Amino acid sequence: MMEEVAASLPSVRLVVGSPDRMRDLGRALAKLLRAGDLVMLTGELGAGKTTLTRGLGEGLGVRGAVTSPTFVIARVHPSLGDGPPLVHVDAYRLSGGLDEMEDLDLDVSLPESVIVVEWGEGRLEELTDDRLQIVIHRAVGDTTDEVRHVTLTGLGDRWAGTDLSALSA
Repeated sequence: MMEEVAASLPSVRLVVGSPDRMRDLGRALAKLLRAGDLVMLTGELGAGKTTLTRGLGEGLGVRGAVTSPTFVIARVHPSLGDGPPLVHVDAYRLSGGLDEMEDLDLDVSLPESVIVVEWGEGRLEELTDDRLQIVIHRAVGDTTDEVRHVTLTGLGDRWAGTDLSALSA
């Protein structure tokens, strides 16, 4: 039964050949996002999570340079137009789940923002049933290979009718 459910989730696997292409993927993905969306990024250190988020910020038209929020935990990038702000969270140093993140008020920000969480897997799933999970794999130990394998999977009603295969164009 679980395999049938997993097979019906909107999902796409992509091969991304460079950091520039990862930013392009972020810009393309931004066209599918709207206020209230939660994007969870998973991948090794240096996999390209922040590079993808930079592209999202460019595509959403937000203010400020999108950099890793490792030391501040979260950064809010207001929209320069009429789109939603981008809330960029790095949960790497957090050991707890949503309770530890409570001070960030992500549950309050979610309805009007696009929230992107790096290292959120196993920590923030209870924030909403509707989320886009993105897993980025790279060859561990090979710092010269820029190729990344990216899997995007939509979860919940929000993503049920979304055609993620458009991102492979």
